[in-house]
Amino acid sequence: MLTTKFFFMLILVAAALLFFVLFHWFAAQQLGPEEKYHQSNAVFYDRIQSNRNWQTMSHSDDPSLQTVNFDEQLVIIYNRVPKTGSTSFVNLTYDLCRKNAFHVLHINITANMHVMSLPNQIRFARNVTAWNAMKPAFYHGHLAYLDFARAGVPGFKPLYVNLIRKPLDRLVSYYYFLRYGDDYRPHLVRHRAGDTMSFDECVARQKPDCDPNNMWLQIPFFCGHGAECWKPGSQWALEEAKRNLINEYFLVGVTEEMEEFVELLELALPRFFRGASAHFANSNKSHLRKTKSKIDPLPETVKKIQQSIVWQMENELYEFALEQFHFVQKKLRTPGKSTLQDFFYEKIKPNQIVPAAAGTN
Repeated sequence: MLTTKFFFMLILVAAALLFFVLFHWFAAQQLGPEEKYHQSNAVFYDRIQSNRNWQTMSHSDDPSLQTVNFDEQLVIIYNRVPKTGSTSFVNLTYDLCRKNAFHVLHINITANMHVMSLPNQIRFARNVTAWNAMKPAFYHGHLAYLDFARAGVPGFKPLYVNLIRKPLDRLVSYYYFLRYGDDYRPHLVRHRAGDTMSFDECVARQKPDCDPNNMWLQIPFFCGHGAECWKPGSQWALEEAKRNLINEYFLVGVTEEMEEFVELLELALPRFFRGASAHFANSNKSHLRKTKSKIDPLPETVKKIQQSIVWQMENELYEFALEQFHFVQKKLRTPGKSTLQDFFYEKIKPNQIVPAAAGTN
C-alpha cells in the first residue's frame, strides 16, 4: 500500500513538472520578436550579475589584488564633438547616474578650448586616475582625445566613447544654431542672432561661416593634441584619427543611429547603462537640442561643399566609423539568430579547481 502511494505521488510530481515546462514553453512561443529580444537581454544581464565574481576578481598571487572590483573603478570619457546629438546622450547619463550609482562630471575648459595645455594634461590625467571618491565616473566635455600614458599615467586607461555625425549635416546644424539657437535654451541669444542669411546664400557668397574648413573638427577630436591634428586637410591627421578610433575607443556610434549606440552600451556596460534603452526611447529628453529654423541646403550647394578636400576627409572618417559600428553590432549576436553571443572555457588542464577569469583584461 505504501509503495502504491509513493508511486502515485511520483506520478503527480512528474505531471506537475511536465505542466510547468510545457506552460513556459508555450508562453515563450507567444512572445513577439521585440519581447523575445528584451527577454534575451534580461537573461544576458542576469548572467552578468550571477558571474560578477569572475568579472571583479583579480587572480594575482598578491593578496592585496584579489578583490579588485573593476566595475567600481571604471572611468568613461566622452569627448563629445559639438552638434552631434551629444546633449541628448549626456542627459541620459545624468538621468541614470543616481539609479545606477555612478558619477557624471562635465569637463569645462577655459574659453571652450578643445586642446589642454601641457600642465593641464598632466593634472587631468592624474586627477581622473586618483580620484577614487568619484569612481565609477562618466566624464564628458568638448575635448580632443588625450592619451593618458603620454600624460604620465601609463597604468590606467579610461574607456573612451563618442558619437560622430555626417560632416555636412553637422556644419549646417551649427550654422543655423549660431543664428537661431535651439529648443534646449530657446531664450538664449546666440552669437549670430539677427543674421538671416541662409546657408545656401553663404556658400554662394563664400562667407567664412560656411567655409568647408569649418567641418574640420571630428578628425582632430579623434586625432588628439598634436599640432598636425588641427591642420585642415592633413592626411596624417585622418589616419591617426582612424587608428585611435579603432585602438583607443571602446565604442563610437553615429548620431543617426543613437538608439542602437545606447543599446550596445547597455549590453556591454550595464554597470552604467542598465535601463538606458527603455529610458532613452520613452523619455522626452531623448532628442534634445533641435536647432530651430534649419533649412536643408540645395543640391547645388551640397555638390559644391562635397568638392572640398576637408569634406571628403571628414566624410571618410564618418564612413569608417559607421562601418566599424555596424561590424560591432553584427558581432553582438550569433550569426543568423537573435541569440546574444556568449563564451565559455573548456579543455582546462591540469584538472584542478581554479576560479574562472573570463572577461577580465
